[in-house]
Amino acid sequence: MPTDPEAQPNNESAADPNESFKDILNQYEQSHSHKPEEGSKRIEATVVTLTADSILLDIGFKTEGILPLTALRPGETVKPGDKLLVTVKGRDPEGYYEVALGKIARPTDWGSLEQAFNEKTTIVGTVMAAVKGGLSVDVGVRAFMPASRSGVREAAEMEKLVGQEIRCRITKLDVTEEDVVVDRRVIAEEEERASKERRYSEITEGETVRGTVRSLADYGAFVDIGGVDGLLHVAEISWSRVNKPSDLLSVGQEVEVRVLKVDPDKRRISLGMKQLLPHPWDAAAEKYKPGERVRGTVTRLMDFGAFVEIEPGVEGLIHVSEMSWSKKVRKPSDAVKPGETVEAVILGVNVAERRISLGLKQALGDPWVEAAKNLGIGSVIEGPVVSITKFGAFVQIAEGVEGMIHVSEISAEKRINHPQDVLKVGQTVKAQVLDVDGAKRNVRLSIKQMVPSSLDEYIVEHKEGDVVTGRVVQVSGGLARVELGEGVFAACRMVEDAPAKEEKLPVAKAADLGSLSSMLQQRWKSGASPTAAKPDASSAGQIRSFRISKLDPAAKKIELELAKK
Repeated sequence: MPTDPEAQPNNESAADPNESFKDILNQYEQSHSHKPEEGSKRIEATVVTLTADSILLDIGFKTEGILPLTALRPGETVKPGDKLLVTVKGRDPEGYYEVALGKIARPTDWGSLEQAFNEKTTIVGTVMAAVKGGLSVDVGVRAFMPASRSGVREAAEMEKLVGQEIRCRITKLDVTEEDVVVDRRVIAEEEERASKERRYSEITEGETVRGTVRSLADYGAFVDIGGVDGLLHVAEISWSRVNKPSDLLSVGQEVEVRVLKVDPDKRRISLGMKQLLPHPWDAAAEKYKPGERVRGTVTRLMDFGAFVEIEPGVEGLIHVSEMSWSKKVRKPSDAVKPGETVEAVILGVNVAERRISLGLKQALGDPWVEAAKNLGIGSVIEGPVVSITKFGAFVQIAEGVEGMIHVSEISAEKRINHPQDVLKVGQTVKAQVLDVDGAKRNVRLSIKQMVPSSLDEYIVEHKEGDVVTGRVVQVSGGLARVELGEGVFAACRMVEDAPAKEEKLPVAKAADLGSLSSMLQQRWKSGASPTAAKPDASSAGQIRSFRISKLDPAAKKIELELAKK
């Protein structure tokens, strides 16, 4: 049978707020080609034909109406041409208008409707038909329900309401104009709020409930736990780090969660999944010990270090100072990257604070252990200059081991104001080891010790026990500094058996000093004592005979004692 498109409810047609229900009803009646006065009364229909279970009626519309035979009173019969008073309910799937024997009469008690309107009480009505912008509802009088307040969204769902008894509330009442507007959606919303409030009061913190994942966000998942939603934060899904909830959850998935917190005032519920699983730290104290090697994945970088997950839920921190022996790491990204698998050594375990300290450089081996064994005082190293400061230069001896050449140890021939006047970063140099301090990880080096000096030559040419001639340069506290030659100085403890007459050198002119220097050099070479030298009380400027008591080539030191007569 053909259908009348004008009779279809249109959910997209919004009712004009200035348009009364009477105007809407008049439009509805005109669009269905029957007299206006019949809109609020029963329609007189003519029986067209009868089927096995229905009566087809001419109701003045383009399409017949259909009335079930069961609507007739027991024993009542009809035949084609009979007249019946009916009301239109809606349409069936085949396009016929569904009708009912007329039940609607003009209202006789507007007072009860006014009371319901003033007290905002819920009333019961029957949906009679879908009209422009909404539904026609019988609440004792004809009332209009806007589509937006019907509680359904689709036109097909509105059609299904025709003939159903619904609960609603009067939102507009004009007795004079007989204009009544009702709302079904507000009842459903109030019931939903009441249900949620009841559910909030029923839920207790710490209980375990089942729910369904309703939606996912970057920060977590919303789970329906029986009429109310709770937030399952991404950090509460698993003990291991979860980048985004969709990695482990999907919409519609049923999950078991624990209620962590309920805030009835803000209508918020916090949920957790990982709390239903054993905490990995419960076994960490027995499992991880300082000194052990572990492998893990770098999860995140901070200014002070990198966090490494060594098992789900257990992370350790590699401080930036524990990342390299050989270079100063200013930021963690200079040494490691997120997602990188690294091997580290456990430096410490704090079970109470659930912290593990890790060392990356310790897993590579401490280069100072080998350096302390291989670097001896007096040994020679060769390496590049890695950095220069105003007080010296640092030379790489081995991977992770650097030595420092003080500015005073760079050259024996001239005074160096700044190391960069002689050395450059990257330049390869040879230097002699002066001192090794393994505890402080310091190595002192010298370049000038690599160049033979007059002191080196003197030590090579003499041996302990030799009697030599020297000039006392300085005497302090019984200890004299003696010049044995140009650039060659030695120390002597001045102990004399008896006082003697002091033989002072006459003040000479510049030419005489030159002659004296030549004379001293000849006698220093031969070791013979001058006839002028006598064991008198020593003072600066005296020329005396001394015996070499100790020669130390490594330390480049000469110790003397006064030669006996």
